[in-house]
Amino acid sequence: MAKDESKKDSMRMSMKGHTNNGFVQNEAVTEREIEGSNQVDPLKTSTIDVHPQELDPIKPYAGMPKEVLLLYSSQARYKVTREILFWLIIVSVLVLISSTIAIITLSPKCLDWWQASPIYQIYPRSFKDSNKDGNGDLKGIQEKLDHIINLNIKNVWITSFYKSSIKDFRYGVEDFREIDPIFGTMREFENLVAAIHDKGLKLIMDFIPNHTSDKHIWFQLSRNRTGKYTDYYIWHDCTHVDGVTIPPNNWLSVYGNSSWQYDEVRNQCYFHQFMKEQPDLNFRNTDVQEEIKEIMRFWLEKGVDGFSFDAVKFLLEATHLRDEPQVDKTQNPDMVTNYSELYHDYTTTQVGMHDILRSFRQTMDQYSREPGRYRFMGTEAKNQEGIEETMMYYGRTFVQEADFPFNFYLTEMTTLSGIEVFEVVASWMKNMPEGRWPNWMIGGPDTTRFTSRFGKDYVNVMNMLILTLPGTPITYYGEEIGMEDILAANTNESYDDTLLSKSPMQWDNSSNAGFSEASQTWLPTNADYQILNVDVQKTQATSPLKLYQELSSLRLNDLVLSRGWLCYIWHDANILVYMRELDGLDRVFTIVLNFGETTEVNLQDLSIGLPERANVKLSTTFTNQGETVAMAAVRTQKGEGLILEHRMPKLLHHQEAFRDKCLVSNKACYSSFLNILHSSC
Repeated sequence: MAKDESKKDSMRMSMKGHTNNGFVQNEAVTEREIEGSNQVDPLKTSTIDVHPQELDPIKPYAGMPKEVLLLYSSQARYKVTREILFWLIIVSVLVLISSTIAIITLSPKCLDWWQASPIYQIYPRSFKDSNKDGNGDLKGIQEKLDHIINLNIKNVWITSFYKSSIKDFRYGVEDFREIDPIFGTMREFENLVAAIHDKGLKLIMDFIPNHTSDKHIWFQLSRNRTGKYTDYYIWHDCTHVDGVTIPPNNWLSVYGNSSWQYDEVRNQCYFHQFMKEQPDLNFRNTDVQEEIKEIMRFWLEKGVDGFSFDAVKFLLEATHLRDEPQVDKTQNPDMVTNYSELYHDYTTTQVGMHDILRSFRQTMDQYSREPGRYRFMGTEAKNQEGIEETMMYYGRTFVQEADFPFNFYLTEMTTLSGIEVFEVVASWMKNMPEGRWPNWMIGGPDTTRFTSRFGKDYVNVMNMLILTLPGTPITYYGEEIGMEDILAANTNESYDDTLLSKSPMQWDNSSNAGFSEASQTWLPTNADYQILNVDVQKTQATSPLKLYQELSSLRLNDLVLSRGWLCYIWHDANILVYMRELDGLDRVFTIVLNFGETTEVNLQDLSIGLPERANVKLSTTFTNQGETVAMAAVRTQKGEGLILEHRMPKLLHHQEAFRDKCLVSNKACYSSFLNILHSSC
């Protein structure tokens, strides 16, 4: 027994080895020390069968020798623990990877910048004059960027400011790479872009590819048959009889009369869809297409975030030069001079036109690769024969074209009623390709302002409409305060009617409405500017400006409005009623808009699960805001709008009766547990 105890003591001494101070010893040094002293390791040479359980327990310690570490690591309690930890780590990593993939897969696409915020359209000559010459300019826009921010808008769309003869005040471009001196310099443009981006805004600008000014260098070279520029425009021989030019066919200009103009220098006629000072480019010439793309690259490299491509349906014409058919076949062909008297089968929307637009999209995509730098593309496609043609500008399922064609249908209404508004909204939403994004506007530079068409009573309800529908609202400057057209009698010259909607922005009640300190402005300000301006409405609790700010804030911060379904509930001559709802939320908005006369509607009679009462989230009159209304007697005044908030036990788009009455652009559902959006609805 004493002998056994002696062996154990010897083994303990051997395992302890040298004195350890808590650091791992250098194994090479240890081996040299052992070899130098001719000592033999008892663990390797002993013939005694020693089991760990026979030894006194030795706790692991820092810096233990490899032999001791291996001795203890082979014990079951350590092996099992290691394996459990190993597999827990493996499983945790797999769960994390799977969860990440699932979230990415199930998450709906985030709204891009051109979807998340309204777009504010500016006619630069009328927004703000910074140099006292009576014309608005780029520096003036920069000075007023905070106004746009206060509207909760992050996207600025500036219409054409290229160097131009200003024949039609927008489109006669003499140089696509120059700023017209009226608006400022290239340095001022660069400063404006920098200021816009510094404030977290985006910039969209007009692009007019269809034609140039007849003063453009390309046209001057083309009329002289200089090199590649010879065929940059559309030239054809025309005949002369008794000093009268006979055009190649009966094609008409948008402004009336023949679209062919004789040029004495080249001794041929050139084609123009608009004014004779605006010759059409020949887009069947690939050199022309490449020139336009180079101009796009020029502005994209300047920092422009998107383009509005104007007059794109005119890009191509038929090469056969056949006469276009008359609307009234009994009319004397020699008397056909008005654009509306022909079907424009050979001068608009020709085969190949969409291919050109897709090539523009591809050029812009080259500049969209950086996160947050997506370049927006919109197309102007109004005056289409039908909604189907307009929808083609969205592109196809796997071939992208425009992010959206601009929706002018509300601006073209000739009568206002709940039925008319419903038909415009329903037509766009029904025909829009699946997964695409809508947009809404009620005015623009080329149309009569909404308030001048239908009266001031409806400005608030129309703003409520476009800011509560799904999609991107587009606001033309001044609509946020209810500006009207100026009267033609106020002008000193004969202007095109569309200029009446381009009067100077009304900032305050000082001289020229705060637009300019010049003695005379390019267009007169509206006579009502002293009582209708931004400064006055800032102080009025119930002004159109205040309502616009409330509406845009609600749209920005509430998922129901930005991502939810649109369900039509009721419409008649006076009112339009629809609901906005989102899966995962039982809280919905019912919007009641009055486009006629004072009326009362019983929504309870519809038997769709509405509660007896609903809270007034927002009202165009602000009088009953925060109160509740009975859903069996919802009363609205002329031009009044209500946003009613209430709970809905079963959302309408889940009800069979509303299968064809509910639409959504980008499907999304809300998880209150995870506080995220997902698409697995």
